[in-house]
Amino acid sequence: MRKSVVRSVRIATYNVNGVNGRLPVLLRWLAETAPDIVCLQELKAPDERFPAEAIAAAGYQAIWHGQPRWNGVAMLSRVGAPVETRRGLPGDPDPSQSRYIEAAVAGVLVAGLYLPNGNPQPGPRFDYKLAWFEALAGHARSLIDSGLPVVLAGDFNVVPTPRDVYKPERWQEDALFAPEVRAAFARLVDQGWSDAIRTLHPDATIYTFWDYFRDAYARDAGLRIDHLLLSPALAGRLRAAGVDRDVRGWDKSSDHAPTWIELAEH
Repeated sequence: MRKSVVRSVRIATYNVNGVNGRLPVLLRWLAETAPDIVCLQELKAPDERFPAEAIAAAGYQAIWHGQPRWNGVAMLSRVGAPVETRRGLPGDPDPSQSRYIEAAVAGVLVAGLYLPNGNPQPGPRFDYKLAWFEALAGHARSLIDSGLPVVLAGDFNVVPTPRDVYKPERWQEDALFAPEVRAAFARLVDQGWSDAIRTLHPDATIYTFWDYFRDAYARDAGLRIDHLLLSPALAGRLRAAGVDRDVRGWDKSSDHAPTWIELAEH
């Protein structure tokens, strides 16, 4: 008897830190790893400057929500066109910032997000971060209540626990590690979301970001701030999760590395 082959879908999130300036790195990563769905953050490009032709030539259909100089999110797919369901977070305290895009693709509702950094704190940027987090939690609750298979993927700019940062004592005053921010992330997860990386690698040292300064990547002095959260309807399909750490070491690469999950097909 022939054994059945379990197919899977790979969903990744990648803060590309400038989609045009890092385009060669992005295209190389797409070619080498062939993720099925990709959420990008920090495009740093208005809509008209998104490299749609190059992305299409790489085999991906795309939707994007750009912004000059800062922010910007996009979603790429090689398994069918993303059907956009939402552009912008409901209740966003500053909707002029392009930080959220949501689409149905390959039988999954994928939400790509770029949560505010929040530094310096205290101050208005930190207040905005907490307000944005509250708006995200409200929308995330509605997604949980829908019963749909949903992935929240992106740069959350949150270090959830001391295990997720090199030398946590040095980050006590940073907005990424502030108690209020970590508590907001914990409340979000407690709605019923599964942190994919920690579900499969509960005790491993795993980072997704390494600063350009102080030789952080070579010293592995990193942080885990890029996350993929799965709704209860999707959690049982999780088969693998990881970080393409070596991409961070490529020439002219982002300070983030792509983070991914593999889901068994429904």
